[in-house]
Amino acid sequence: EGEAVTVSKLPVTAEHREDLRHLPIIAIDPRDARDFDDAIWATPDDDPKNPDGFKAIVAIADVSYYVRPGSALDREATKRGNSVYFPDRVVPMLPHALSSDKCSLRAGENRAVLACHLQVDAGGNVTSWRFARAIARIAANIPYEDAQAAIDGGKPHNLTETGLKPLWACWALLKKARDRRNPLAIDMPERRITLDEQGRVTGVAVREHLDAHQVVEDFMIAANVAAAK
Repeated sequence: EGEAVTVSKLPVTAEHREDLRHLPIIAIDPRDARDFDDAIWATPDDDPKNPDGFKAIVAIADVSYYVRPGSALDREATKRGNSVYFPDRVVPMLPHALSSDKCSLRAGENRAVLACHLQVDAGGNVTSWRFARAIARIAANIPYEDAQAAIDGGKPHNLTETGLKPLWACWALLKKARDRRNPLAIDMPERRITLDEQGRVTGVAVREHLDAHQVVEDFMIAANVAAAK
């Protein structure tokens, strides 16, 4: 905990990082999320060599800026292996000073990120990519349901036009390419456990799977494929 508090005071500046703070990068997560580790952005590509294509960024919290190899944080994280999620709490891999604060992509705050820049053509193919350590200021943390409602027109958001619609348009291209590949699709609905004030289970319900979930998933897959290549 002490080391986490100390390293959380490391300044995040644009001195040695690409500055992405001017872009409306959005984090879309569950309404009950306690930390935010990824965010996405897309816009129509202005490159004449990529007509009707898009530029996109997948921004991942740059945890390695704070957790260095061989440190006490690194050793403890290695022992834990991962964060453990319960219906009413999280046992984090890293102390809260990092997991739910400095390494959480909260709107309006400068954050260290690893940015995957993607170029997507009109057929949905990722034609080029690059990675950069960057500084970002997330424009909004939006629950899946609210992002979907904004796209469907039921609940407008101030980032509907500048942030969400370009993401959905780029995703439509990625989806078109995925459908052509006809990948194996496993339907494993996520369950949501509800508790009463005493912490007793009152019900188990299936979480609704929206296009908003698939949007985030497909951008993350595209970034992971780029990393693998």
